[in-house]
Amino acid sequence: MRDLSINSENTLEELLERILLEAKKISNADGATLYTLGDDTRLHFSIIINDTLKVHMGGSSTKQVNIRPLDIYNNESGEPNTKNVCVNAFNKRKIINIPDVYLSQEFDFSGTLSFDEKNNYETHSILTVPLTNIRDDCIAVMQLINAKDETGKSIPFSPSVQRSVEIISMHASILVENNRLLLEHRKVLESLIELVARAIDTKSPYTGAHCQRVPVITKMLASAAVIASDGPFKDFELSDDQWYALHLASWLHDCGKVTTPEYIMDKATKLETVHNRIHEIRTRFEVLRRDAQIKYLEAKIENPEKESEYKQIYENNVKELNDDFAFLARCNIGSSALTDLGIERIKKIAQKTYLRTFDRSLGLSRGELNRTDIEEDKKVPAVEYLLEDRAEHMFGGYNRGEVYNLSIRVGTLTPEERAKINDHVRVTLEMLKAIPFPEHYKDVVEYAASHHERVDGKGYPRGLKKEQMSIPARIIAIADVFEALSSTDRPYKKIKKLSEIIATMNDMSKNGHIDPDLFQLFLSSGVYREYAKEYMLPEQFDDPDISVYLSNKPITENINVDTPVS
Repeated sequence: MRDLSINSENTLEELLERILLEAKKISNADGATLYTLGDDTRLHFSIIINDTLKVHMGGSSTKQVNIRPLDIYNNESGEPNTKNVCVNAFNKRKIINIPDVYLSQEFDFSGTLSFDEKNNYETHSILTVPLTNIRDDCIAVMQLINAKDETGKSIPFSPSVQRSVEIISMHASILVENNRLLLEHRKVLESLIELVARAIDTKSPYTGAHCQRVPVITKMLASAAVIASDGPFKDFELSDDQWYALHLASWLHDCGKVTTPEYIMDKATKLETVHNRIHEIRTRFEVLRRDAQIKYLEAKIENPEKESEYKQIYENNVKELNDDFAFLARCNIGSSALTDLGIERIKKIAQKTYLRTFDRSLGLSRGELNRTDIEEDKKVPAVEYLLEDRAEHMFGGYNRGEVYNLSIRVGTLTPEERAKINDHVRVTLEMLKAIPFPEHYKDVVEYAASHHERVDGKGYPRGLKKEQMSIPARIIAIADVFEALSSTDRPYKKIKKLSEIIATMNDMSKNGHIDPDLFQLFLSSGVYREYAKEYMLPEQFDDPDISVYLSNKPITENINVDTPVS
């Protein structure tokens, strides 16, 4: 028996068409029809082929089949339809060989005879074959029409031909079942992957749909690279397996974020943990102002003749407190770089003191009690500093000290928090390496775990250079950067217009961050524009002139490049 060569077919429809054509060829039939079971529990005409009438409808042809489906059950009685040969073969799971329909009394061939009359055709021999799986479910019915001899005359389907077709149907049923199982496994795998991606996006109210949109940009840019007819990507191709691996990788690229604490991913201010601790510091300032007011009022009562002097002192204290708190609040935002003088001022403000009169050890969790000096915290009244880096601020590998965090020079993350965020790629790599991907999908690991590598080798987690990364891996890196820059839900950055994003990415392509060739393709193919019109806010879309970047002209505007946390 010939190899059907249908194991690599992508869809069930393609697979069934190959089976039908192979059976038609082996039996030397003039025509062939494929019926598939619809959701309405009727047999639908999926493919019709007839050599004499030069007909090919359905399947890979461009012509659709518009013929009424066959009822499996009688609409009135609900009993199985036994008069139609195809339905009978479907219900009884058996092959039916009719030597000549014009002589048959067992089935109703009025529809066939009417077709013959309208098309000046004669249907004689019919071989109807159900395709069943291992559970004896009929997944399709194949009907061969008019076996032909060497002269082209219609003859009955011989027992040997019937056996050959039966063997094909059995072999094909196994392949169809394998195809079905593969598709079902794919659906399960994709559902689990999308579930993880959506869970990561949902984990933070600020990351939005990052894990869901990176695959969109990835597919668009990869398609542009595949169809490129010149330039660096003119010979670039992706097999079906590589396309699927890229699809999985783009969804899985941030799976390591399941281990990243939300408060770090979402840290919009320097003092933020589960909440923004600037409120606690503001309360202390309120206490200092209230103390100053009480001191002023007490002094005024004791020495009324010096009221104006005391009032001036009070107003000076209030102004200083207001200025100091406003400064700390600005530092907390982290929108501009903090200088040495700024850090010194933070430390100076921290030395201010207030009187605590409540027990600090009350209402604490067991973990907090283990980190504190309970006896010391019980002592009241106690003079305390306005800002502190206390021992209990050090836990879980992080320093949550107030002075320490407010003194962050750029952004809102401490070095250990930045390292934790960067570590999500290492976790992604380890998680994906632990999955036993089939050999043809092994590239998923490399594609997904390289989106924070740089073409100059200064990225992470492995410090790979451009030549050490595949094109698909570099594509995901660009998709990741573009989505992060264009997103509107990140708490640590302002919303950028498309012109700003392109300028930033252009600088990144020049300083060794992203692949300059892919960035040029990203622009010249219009991928950036197509995505922006579909997914970005209207106010972001300012339709920049990209010719300045394609022609490598110097940039006149000084863009502040801030590498996105994605």
